[in-house]
Amino acid sequence: MRTDKSRKRFIFLCVAPATILFFLFMILPTLNVFRMSLYERGAYSPNETFVGLKNFQHLLRDAQFIRSMQNMILLVVTVTLITFAFALVFAAILTREKIKGQNFFRIIFYIPNILSVVVISGIFSAIYKPENGMLNSIIGLFRTMSDPILWKGEKLVIPSIIIAMVWQAIGYYMVMYMASMSAVPISLYESANLDGAGRLTQFFQITIPLIWTNIRTTLTFFIISTINMAFLFVKAMTSGGPNGASDVALSYMYSQKDAGLYGYSMAIGVVIFLFSFALSACVNKVTNRDTLEF
Repeated sequence: MRTDKSRKRFIFLCVAPATILFFLFMILPTLNVFRMSLYERGAYSPNETFVGLKNFQHLLRDAQFIRSMQNMILLVVTVTLITFAFALVFAAILTREKIKGQNFFRIIFYIPNILSVVVISGIFSAIYKPENGMLNSIIGLFRTMSDPILWKGEKLVIPSIIIAMVWQAIGYYMVMYMASMSAVPISLYESANLDGAGRLTQFFQITIPLIWTNIRTTLTFFIISTINMAFLFVKAMTSGGPNGASDVALSYMYSQKDAGLYGYSMAIGVVIFLFSFALSACVNKVTNRDTLEF
């Protein structure tokens, strides 16, 4: 009995600090966001006026907010699909094919992930520069351009951000999937070869099902992190411009806070929180399947 009580006391003492910090710096601020979304208040004013759901009603009529949400959803869906497709393919190639310098390729692919968003944004901003950027310079070698292509103009700014975000994320998930694929028994592939299954069939019928748990877990985390990463890339590369064409929900929330609409910005934060939660639940539901063992 004494040993059991001592063990419980030890566990409590270990867990208590983290629990208290989580409550103080995560739970309470989140609850305060929900509370503040029901008030009208300036960013630097202590005066509050209860307005109920007025801020949320205003959101439904705010064309720029709707546009920012559309941009955020587009970035989340597109970046996730492209990143995971390339990460899985590259991981499969580097794991199963006999390629010289596999460790070298791992390092090269992983390097973008250790760079800060500011550095990556600076690199791609230089590449996209209309006057003497790398992209326009390469295109200029093959055809004469009377006007430079505006890669960060209204029409191309979202695809340009997508490319930067994908480049930053591929290496990390590729390395994770390589670790999972390395654990798949070679005998399964040998048996599949004897049965006449090609590489593509083996990839979809053996590799993907056996590492599905890892894919599912990383997919959920990546989708949530992409919402934040989209804001960081937009802030560093375009600041929401031109004319709000690259604004995402988080960057629009900050702009409203800076404009003095604190309660309104908190309402945007609530919408983003609920969207993230609902999206995670949907992804978990859709990707749920029986775990395969080998």
